[in-house]
Amino acid sequence: MKRLATALGLAAWAVAFAASPAIAQNYPAKPIRLLLPFAGGTDVVGRLIALKLSPALGQQVVPDPRLGAGGNIAHDAVAKAAPDGYTLLMAAPPVVINPNLNPKSGFDPVRDFAAVAVLGSIPNVLVVHPSVPAKTLGDLIKIARSQPGKLTYGSGGVGSVNQLAAELMKTLTKTSILHVPYKSATIGLVGAMSGEVDIVIVASSSVVPYIKENRIRPLAILDAKRVASLPQVPTSAESGLPQLVAVNWYMVLAPAATPRTIIERLNAESVKAMAQADTRERLAAMGGEPASATPEQATEFLKNEYERWGRVIRDGGIKAD
Repeated sequence: MKRLATALGLAAWAVAFAASPAIAQNYPAKPIRLLLPFAGGTDVVGRLIALKLSPALGQQVVPDPRLGAGGNIAHDAVAKAAPDGYTLLMAAPPVVINPNLNPKSGFDPVRDFAAVAVLGSIPNVLVVHPSVPAKTLGDLIKIARSQPGKLTYGSGGVGSVNQLAAELMKTLTKTSILHVPYKSATIGLVGAMSGEVDIVIVASSSVVPYIKENRIRPLAILDAKRVASLPQVPTSAESGLPQLVAVNWYMVLAPAATPRTIIERLNAESVKAMAQADTRERLAAMGGEPASATPEQATEFLKNEYERWGRVIRDGGIKAD
């Protein structure tokens, strides 16, 4: 009986292995689902790439919102889907943050996914209420060091990118700043503009009008280069903290073991789509810019982000609610 089970198992593996090239050669032969774990930027970029990929692949790429559980409903569904290229994930930072925050998330972003392509990113910007007497990031750090625990920062909640970015800043500068969690980063921004909190880190795309109205003051773009919509705001590197990087990135992931030829086809078409002028304009309107990366580069990026935010969570002793 044991030999029979082993033989059947090997036979099934051989059939699957043999079928894999055929599947890849005929791909895609039916519509593709692109699972969207969040509203906002993830949804917008996901629908944009789905719209572009559909004619390029000759099959409909269907945006499929799977909201809830901090994105883990969609993450888990794709991690467990058949590796045939017909179920994809529109991923954002929570796909690497959640497993670090909660080991019981049920998936490993490096082990359970095949990276297809990095599509683009929208950097975050650190802003303060006008009453905060800091004109630069260096000024803010000096204030935080001289008055431990007095300054406050708002966030979209424990484990959000803006909270982890603030905790990273605290670790790098050895400062004490009080965390005030809100239900969303947008509400946290309102808190900063009203003076409920001193600091908030949010997507650069969401603050331009308020900066122009002098309702908040920008101190630093948390990325390697400046943002076109806020050309006067220096980067964190220019401000003396090159390690303080926090961007909202977007990438397509497939289930692990998806045939290489399928990954390469999806990557090639995604790169072409993001390079188109109207795509670049749409992303620029959101304060972002497109990316261009091979599957290998996307894999390395995913791994680095998983490890980087994991260190921030461990160093800050951050626990899931």
